[in-house]
Amino acid sequence: MISLSSKQPRLPLPSPLMMSEPGSFAYFTMHDRWTTIARRIIPENQYPPEIAANLEALVKELLHGNVRSLNDDGGTDVATWNANLQPFLGKSWIEMPWFFAEVYFYRRILEATQFFGKGQWQGVDPFAVQKQRELEAICSNPAISIAADSQGNPKQFISRLYQSLWGNRADLSLKPGETLTSAREIEFRNSQHILVDDAPAIAAMLAKKACTRIDLIGDNAGFELFYDLQLIEFLLTTQTTQQVFLHLKAHPTFVSDATIQDARTLLDTFAKNEEIYLQSWANLLKNYLKEERLILGADEFWTSPFAFWQMPDTLYQEFAKSHLIVIKGDANYRRILGDRQWSFTTPFSEIASYFPAPLAALRTLKSEIVAGLQTAQIQQLNNEDSAWLTNGDWGLIQFVDHKQSEEVP
Repeated sequence: MISLSSKQPRLPLPSPLMMSEPGSFAYFTMHDRWTTIARRIIPENQYPPEIAANLEALVKELLHGNVRSLNDDGGTDVATWNANLQPFLGKSWIEMPWFFAEVYFYRRILEATQFFGKGQWQGVDPFAVQKQRELEAICSNPAISIAADSQGNPKQFISRLYQSLWGNRADLSLKPGETLTSAREIEFRNSQHILVDDAPAIAAMLAKKACTRIDLIGDNAGFELFYDLQLIEFLLTTQTTQQVFLHLKAHPTFVSDATIQDARTLLDTFAKNEEIYLQSWANLLKNYLKEERLILGADEFWTSPFAFWQMPDTLYQEFAKSHLIVIKGDANYRRILGDRQWSFTTPFSEIASYFPAPLAALRTLKSEIVAGLQTAQIQQLNNEDSAWLTNGDWGLIQFVDHKQSEEVP
């Protein structure tokens, strides 16, 4: 059972995002995206009739059935899930808060596919086929050689930060196979599509502080993980920090979210690449793993339905040792805000004040939630791009120094 921290934002909490409003992205996610995701993995994995029937039953339950407890499928998280499902048992899915329901949906996919069982499908990632295709696309992408070929240059930090940000566009649950393909496109998006850019403030903070530890909470495998590892390699090679903790998922979720196995597979694949410098880059990171300068972790919390202010005390205490926490992606951003209906102009620093160390959030917008924008900016976005909140074309790099936040009256 997870022990939860009592930390939370200093502001009163608004209501959570729900899925019951027709026309909302949450409503569309439940009725269209989830059903497609559940059915797509049947032919990809050549599942037997039993598992195919389980997935079809899940789809039917989404639209017409009621919430139930998890079966005791061998997962170590069953007791935690069933305790927190109690308020929703017997209700329709649409009555659950969106984020809670979304994480529960992906956990139900693992139950349906016998991921935690003892048979043939134990430990088989239902999304592995999609992840493998994206990994192959990375290896054949000419832009990758540009991204990997500038090790150790201190002037590259902000550039690496931007790559890590826009790598978040590669999300197999939203836009399969779509990502940035060139440095020129990244440069264009930097100049036109970053709504808040605190990258210079992050660079300045790291430049003036002796840094021994940075934590990066990862999001997607594939392109995004590659760019995250580019950033990590830079931080370690340039001695910007002595150690990086990379937090990944304990089991498959959200289609493309990265697990420890995904990270190791990526490095093993690049270590065998025909390009010598890509081999060297991968082997350098593998050596950092051996030296424990790079540490991979997969706490059960990262696949739970809880907001970040509900993180276990053990994680909170670990983060208190960090000089910088980098949080990647849309789902993690939603957890910073508790997936609640904050005004878009609410100061991000006021919401994220509960973190025990300086925090950088890198995210492309894929859900109807955001904070820290200006009123005029919102009006312009509404006029320019009606889908700006959800299409992944707009990005944020937001920075909060907790010590400065504590001084805010």
